[in-house]
Amino acid sequence: MDTNIYDLNLEELAEYVVGIGEPKYRAKQLFQTTNTSNLPASLRELVRLPKIEKQQVSKDGTKKFLLQLHDGNLVECVLLTQDYGNTVCVSSQVGCKMGCVFCASGADGFIRNLSAGEMLAQVLLTNSVAKVSNVVVMGSGEPFDNFDNTAKFLELVTHSAGINIGARNISVSTVGLPDKIRAFADLGTQVNLCISLHAPNDTVRGKIMPVAKRYPLAEIMAAAKYFFDKTHRRVIFEYALIDGVNCMPEHALELVRLLRGAGFAVHVNLINLNPAAGVLRPPSKDAGKKFMDAVIKGGVSCTMRKSRGTDIAGACGQLKTKFKERK
Repeated sequence: MDTNIYDLNLEELAEYVVGIGEPKYRAKQLFQTTNTSNLPASLRELVRLPKIEKQQVSKDGTKKFLLQLHDGNLVECVLLTQDYGNTVCVSSQVGCKMGCVFCASGADGFIRNLSAGEMLAQVLLTNSVAKVSNVVVMGSGEPFDNFDNTAKFLELVTHSAGINIGARNISVSTVGLPDKIRAFADLGTQVNLCISLHAPNDTVRGKIMPVAKRYPLAEIMAAAKYFFDKTHRRVIFEYALIDGVNCMPEHALELVRLLRGAGFAVHVNLINLNPAAGVLRPPSKDAGKKFMDAVIKGGVSCTMRKSRGTDIAGACGQLKTKFKERK
């Protein structure tokens, strides 16, 4: 069977089931559940989810899943259980092309894009473990480098007849691809846009993010403003604090100047660098707090995110493809 039903929206699924000689109402049954008990044997084989190769549980309760896809490739996703709801961190690619020096996801290079259904399957599988209320597309890969499948995934995961996650409970993170940010805005979505900034200027950014050499901050900020103007949703800027690289007092002041002059609503989401690869290290907690305080004092909304799952390499920047495609 070549068709993955999780790649199909409800209308496409209805057309498909009718085409294989099944009644149209079966499409809604397939779309709503991964439970095959109420399906005839002829349809059970259509329900094809990745196999959970390995599950790890962090001391803080975070769960990381290593999933085997239909072609033997493996990818990771993470379930964060919290008092206010459970969040699944979804991967969008097997590997990554972006080459950010502080991230492990592209350490083995890029293998392939995930389909919309393979992204949705990560939500469905983790939802069977604990009810998922929030989704962040912040796992392995660059979602906007896989734009069409990411857009289709968002359509599927928010559909009222399916798992029905609210758009405002979903965040998509990008390193900053201006044309795709604009295309994302044109979708008319209320999904949160998160831009991995990690530096207040092009010089510092270029040292840690190769994409900065192609897309300067001016282009990214213009695209972010386009997103805000189209959606009226504030833009979240992610900023991993790296000792000796981007968290000096002057960097905080420069970040304030950049964002206060942006002309749209912003929020800075700081995180101390998680151990991933190379010799880069996070700053001290005191230095991180001083950086945050300086940004807030400068009039920019800013919070420090707590790392979860670091002991199982399940935190931001730690997910990776551990095995290349099986032959």
